[in-house]
Amino acid sequence: MKRFNLINLLLLLVMGATGQALAAQADLVEQMKSGNTVLMIRHALAPGVGDPDNFRLRDCTTQRNLNDTGREQAKAIGQWLRDRGIDNVRLYSSQWCRCLETARLMQMGEVTELTALNSFFQDRQNRDPYLSALRQFMRDNSKPDQLIIMVTHQVTISGITGEWTDSGHAKLVQPTATGEIQLLGDISFD
Repeated sequence: MKRFNLINLLLLLVMGATGQALAAQADLVEQMKSGNTVLMIRHALAPGVGDPDNFRLRDCTTQRNLNDTGREQAKAIGQWLRDRGIDNVRLYSSQWCRCLETARLMQMGEVTELTALNSFFQDRQNRDPYLSALRQFMRDNSKPDQLIIMVTHQVTISGITGEWTDSGHAKLVQPTATGEIQLLGDISFD
């Protein structure tokens, strides 16, 4: 009998945690719909780390790119957003091919390139100027009833939020009245 009670208790704890996670996710979706928020998405799966030594910005053959799993992941992100009624967005992307492809495959509208979203993983002197410009862009462009979506790199999201983000996952942030960028939560698109 004790074993049965322990199993039931564990089940209740797991169901409670799952329910709380779903409620938190629903809250984040409502915040996205209300606007004044920025959804920072790390590009979908592109195996490897960094870029080859012969990297050239406008030549996708010299870059680390999405694989088939990454392409499907990008499409699923867009579908996840549309399924939750998120369609009034402005969509920005890093100029890297893996970010542009992720943004386009999401099919959420016109994609605008934004240099401040570019990676500084291998070019550290761009870190502070890019992050400063990105914070300013968020503060100047966030508005009610419209979500800004930014497809970018792990280093950029980490530079803004201080937290790691896996490929194809996101952080929801909001510029505050004091000029800071507040982390609202994680989105996994599951």
